[in-house]
Amino acid sequence: MEFKDLEIIEPILRALKEEKYVEPTSIQEKAIPLIINRSDVLGSAQTGTGKTAAFAIPILQHLFLARKKNKGARKIKSLIITPTRELAIQIGESFTTYGKFTWLKNIVIFGGVPQGKQTDSLRRGADILVATPGRLLDLMDQGFIKLKDVEYFVLDEADRMLDMGFIHDIRKIIAKLPAKRQSLFFSATMPNNIVELSRKILTNPRKVDVSPISSAAETVRHYLYYTNKPRKKDLLLHILQDQKIDQVLLFSRTKYGADRIARNLKREKIRTAAIHGDKAQNQRQKALARFKAGEVRVLVATDIAARGIDIEKLKYVINYDIPNIAETYVHRIGRSGRAGEEGNAISLCEPEENVYIKDIEKLIKQKIEVIKDNPFPQTDKPRSAAENKEWEKEKKLKKQEFFAAKKKRENSPNSSKGYKKNKKVIKK
Repeated sequence: MEFKDLEIIEPILRALKEEKYVEPTSIQEKAIPLIINRSDVLGSAQTGTGKTAAFAIPILQHLFLARKKNKGARKIKSLIITPTRELAIQIGESFTTYGKFTWLKNIVIFGGVPQGKQTDSLRRGADILVATPGRLLDLMDQGFIKLKDVEYFVLDEADRMLDMGFIHDIRKIIAKLPAKRQSLFFSATMPNNIVELSRKILTNPRKVDVSPISSAAETVRHYLYYTNKPRKKDLLLHILQDQKIDQVLLFSRTKYGADRIARNLKREKIRTAAIHGDKAQNQRQKALARFKAGEVRVLVATDIAARGIDIEKLKYVINYDIPNIAETYVHRIGRSGRAGEEGNAISLCEPEENVYIKDIEKLIKQKIEVIKDNPFPQTDKPRSAAENKEWEKEKKLKKQEFFAAKKKRENSPNSSKGYKKNKKVIKK
């Protein structure tokens, strides 16, 4: 089956074609027709199975067709709740990608950053809102957001949401939604508390259950380096001294991390490019074309940007950051070892990621070969729960200090923004 067989409208099909999406994943094939037909859906699916497209495509279709009939002011017609900032950003990027020819607008809001830019975007209006629960409730309390026009509601990663203590926030949000709406509920696992919550959200739901990706190609060999976090960049340079490793797809967890890795490699005269959600489509296409042509040795990518990448005879994938979802590992390394070709998956593991390796080995049903000849071995121990709490507090403080300093710089009379502000004051 192909996407064109799922009764998807032309503007969305065009966007999918640009991204080289041809065949839907299992969850997309099952869920898209149900959502197009306006059924509530209870989906059991892991991250990495393509579920974002499974709900984003039909929601975009509904909103586009409705907007063609009524072109009034933009109102929030669809709300997607997800537990983390990273997931919220990824979902927003997906809506932008699949909806690029529909002219629909989405906004992503999350905590941990100043709210100014987010509230400015909300004032300008949007059709789709992707949010983490805390910031959503905060902006609702301040009067920036009203949910009375929501017609399509998605609760994504429900089990992680409950694990992170968001259950009360979720209940408050649901209480503010219109009773008449289409609701979609996705969770990797279905324990009793999740099933109970789904009953309060959904009406006569259709169930979609997709088994996670659990097997790696037999032609892929797995290698593991245990190291300390500060020495990862040195270890990577050590690995890349082997000139046989001439074409590498390297995965970073974050966009900022991808850019930092690319900068470090370029300083060492290694031909490198980075692709992630902040890069324009033409920049991503150009970087990919250069990588395929052999002009770039290392292509650094985030998981969201790596979707749809298909490089013929790619032999090396490096996990600079170990994914916290085991299925994501299988999805990443599946870029090599295709069509019976040989592939190599190399993972660089810092102490806090040790636990993820166990999950990956359990999923792929094999032990990953640990490289002993390692000039930068792991000597640090994983942080305790108390240390983790302190570390998170420190990270949050550093982030606040960074944004405070940035704001101070921007408002300085010497900055371009500060100069413009002063100019306006003088004119008045």
